Amino acid sequence: MSDHVVTDGPPGRLPRPLSPLREHLRDTFWFAPTAGIVVIFGLWLLAAYADGEILRALQTGDDERALTRAIGFADDVKAVVTVISSAMMTFIGVVFSISLVAVQMASGQFSPRVVRIFVRSRIAKLTFTVFLATFLLSLLVLMSYDGEPDPHAVDSVPMVQAVLALVMVGLSLFLFIGYVNGTLRMMRVGFVIDRITREAFRVVAKQPSARAAGGEPGLETARIAHHGRAGVLRDVHIARLVRAARKEGTVLRLIPRIGDFVVPGTPVLAVHGGAAPSRRALAYTVSVGVERTFHQDLGFGLRQLSDIALRALSPAVNDPTTAVQALDRIVQFLAALVDKPLEAVRHCDRRGRVRLIQPVPGWDELVDLGFAEIRLHAPDQPQVTRRIIAGLDDLLLLAPAERSRPLLRHRALLVEAVEAAVPQAADRAFALHPDHQGIG
Repeated sequence: MSDHVVTDGPPGRLPRPLSPLREHLRDTFWFAPTAGIVVIFGLWLLAAYADGEILRALQTGDDERALTRAIGFADDVKAVVTVISSAMMTFIGVVFSISLVAVQMASGQFSPRVVRIFVRSRIAKLTFTVFLATFLLSLLVLMSYDGEPDPHAVDSVPMVQAVLALVMVGLSLFLFIGYVNGTLRMMRVGFVIDRITREAFRVVAKQPSARAAGGEPGLETARIAHHGRAGVLRDVHIARLVRAARKEGTVLRLIPRIGDFVVPGTPVLAVHGGAAPSRRALAYTVSVGVERTFHQDLGFGLRQLSDIALRALSPAVNDPTTAVQALDRIVQFLAALVDKPLEAVRHCDRRGRVRLIQPVPGWDELVDLGFAEIRLHAPDQPQVTRRIIAGLDDLLLLAPAERSRPLLRHRALLVEAVEAAVPQAADRAFALHPDHQGIG
């Protein structure tokens, strides 16, 4: 096992926590629109206050003409705001209904897990937020209009509010163009695969850097069971677990890996060298959900890329070129990890003592995840077999000797499968010829 000690930043500091809250909010579609509604309500209050101050200044002044022009401007904009309030909600429904159909088509062709790309899309959330905020603002502005015909008797002339509504309409139109462009991009397999790969590399980048080798954690003294609903282990709050272990003078070891399915009563943490931390100290340290996330899951990117390739190789789709595109990224991801320490990550406290051991997939497991299932479905697809051979050869050039075994194993198994599936010697030689484009 190639464990390593982790200290992110200067010695003597806790590792920088990977915020689970921020990542969980990114995986929701309600937070941004809700925050936008609250913000626009606050802006409307400020605009209403500014309108009141402007109106009082005009009414107490001698410029009758300026007051009349201000009221006339607000009345002219009222027709526009009325149209906005009546049309915006219908527009929102039509636009997002069409978009959801497009997302459903993409998920059916690539993988159901690509729906996460839409949910995490910043442009989608921002567009939906601005649309709802514009609709709400238009209603609030209409409420501010006063029907009093006498300019000196009116107590509300929403000039600033009307301008704010027009600005929001302009922003909505601008974001709509960006949203349509983003939705169309999401339907392209190249964009989906590239997005998944970039997310996977962010997980690698957020892994704290290794500084020193760590020893064994000591004798196991207790185990802590999972209490709560069953589900996928999405992530753990590293900083809280380190603090809880430091307080008790123990070492905590996460038993399941991120992405494993856990059920109530099964152990999730092992305690080494002392008493277990209190239940209160461990509150909100383990997050369980209905599906995996990218936050701390090193293998989730490979899982999605493999799913896309398998869907492409199915008889219903029969798209080996898409499988080759997924293999390109699988090789890229494995090449980035070929010389990095894996198996487990050790998190230290301020004094540099190991307090939390977090398991991560090993090299053999990552190679199997990237190639095993695709290899089993590829013997009769020469475009895919040629790309697999080329990818394995590239990784063998990069990998140290101790990590070449799983690569050689998959290469030998692929050769075996092609020899069994392809009767003609010339076809076998063609299918096993390395080609980075499959069949260019």
